[in-house]
Amino acid sequence: MSGRLLPWTGADGKPCYLVGDGAGHVSRLADRIESVQLGMADGLLGHAADLLAEQRLTNEELRYLARRLSESLTDVRRVAESRGARIVRNE
Repeated sequence: MSGRLLPWTGADGKPCYLVGDGAGHVSRLADRIESVQLGMADGLLGHAADLLAEQRLTNEELRYLARRLSESLTDVRRVAESRGARIVRNE
């Protein structure tokens, strides 16, 4: 049994892992949070496409959008790493 990378970090910014069979409360919470993170990323991409199509964004607005996209990409990468590691273990 190895650890599952959770979709959040600790107070110090380091990754958090869960050791278990994947059937407990924390695993279900992590699944729900991953789902929310992926949904938010999808919504943000749509919003970004709409904003960028307007071609009237200020530098401040572009920087704000870039920061949110970067945060979202970090979340999505963590979800992908976690799910990828679990697929490899289950094969």
